[in-house]
Amino acid sequence: MAGFSVQRYAPERSTWDRLVARDSLVRRLDWPLLGSAIALSFIGSLLVWSATRGRDSLTHGDPYYFLFRHALNTGIGIALMIGTIWLGHRTLRGAVPVLYGLSVLLVMAVLTPLGATVNGAHAWILLPGGFSLQPSEFTKITIILGMAMLLAARVDAGDQLHPDHRTVAKALALAALPMIVVMGMPDLGSVMVMVVIVLGALLASGASNRWVFGLLGTGVAGAVAVWQLGLLDDYQIARFAAFANPALDPAGVGYNTNQARIAIGSGGLHGTGLFQGTQTTGQFVPEQQTDFVFTVAGEELGFLGAGLILVLLGVVLWRACRIARETTELYGTIVAAGIIAWFAFQSFENIGMTLGIMPVAGLPLPFVSYGGSSMFAVWVAIGLLQSIRVQRPITA
Repeated sequence: MAGFSVQRYAPERSTWDRLVARDSLVRRLDWPLLGSAIALSFIGSLLVWSATRGRDSLTHGDPYYFLFRHALNTGIGIALMIGTIWLGHRTLRGAVPVLYGLSVLLVMAVLTPLGATVNGAHAWILLPGGFSLQPSEFTKITIILGMAMLLAARVDAGDQLHPDHRTVAKALALAALPMIVVMGMPDLGSVMVMVVIVLGALLASGASNRWVFGLLGTGVAGAVAVWQLGLLDDYQIARFAAFANPALDPAGVGYNTNQARIAIGSGGLHGTGLFQGTQTTGQFVPEQQTDFVFTVAGEELGFLGAGLILVLLGVVLWRACRIARETTELYGTIVAAGIIAWFAFQSFENIGMTLGIMPVAGLPLPFVSYGGSSMFAVWVAIGLLQSIRVQRPITA
């Protein structure tokens, strides 16, 4: 009877333990972070739908075409986030060399006949079924993970208080290789984001400030050299010229920015109403479902709706900063810091270019703009942040 009793109750005890563990995982998730990201993706679905439903040349006559695909991209992204949390950032730490190698091969594949040019940037790989892949979006993640692995290895092991010069040099070399390839596409916007990611990782690692100032100086010198040597394409030079002088060519290279500012300015406080924007329905703003999606919010949702997007992005950054501060391992801190730098700069650049305070760089607005590669990458980043929070010691 005693043996029977043990066999009868042991499975129930094991099931209960699993339920407790699952409940603990759910409780430790950062729900404000997750809720803000989901809200941004939902708002993005409405904005993308509004921007594309009347453009038959893009939708093939189906007004729900982009709405469905954006929702599908978001669903896949959330599934990737769940998978990332399940694997855990510490498990992925051991897979970084493989992931980094794959990402470098993918960006190099863009320079082969597999690559395709979209909006002047040869940065895409066309897939069957009308889908496309932008490898540079995933390279942002592998740069973050790779630098975190190198910079934190000896510190987390207790051998050093801060990464030494040799370690920092290795981390910079790791980031430089894919950046050089992406620059050759040319995809200047993605390179700008990667540079900011590298700076964020260095600052979070506690590396000597000489490296930070040296990198900034090298970046300025490199930008001057690229300009003087004529390595930029004509359309990139024209974009910077239009940023410096918006009245230079209002019907040409400055057209996008001028129309974007008109759209945002016409929204007022409350906006014209969803699907009611004249700039949007009149199709005056190019690439409105991707790079200029914020103009739809400004025109149709007004200052209040556009402000809500800014608040939600602010919550994402705030919770990410809190996760970076509370983790007890340098590896997790650097990963979180790299994601913060990525989201903050890309959001500022995207919104700034619609307002005319930043040059047009072809960067999507995280969670909001249409695009599978971008959506998948940002949700994987949310999964990394959640994993760092879930796996931290319970001290707060």
